[in-house]
Amino acid sequence: MNEFTLTKQISKQGAQNIIIIPAFLRDKLRPKTLVEIKIKILDGEVQNGN
Repeated sequence: MNEFTLTKQISKQGAQNIIIIPAFLRDKLRPKTLVEIKIKILDGEVQNGN
């Protein structure tokens, strides 16, 4: 198991908010690869949709 910690800003692509995965992980993240993603908000306002 390989583990990486990434600190990323959320990007916008059309109506979608996205997280861009670095190129060095491209070969490790093939279709059907199972990954665990935890999101910790470090700054900015959080809206709960209400």
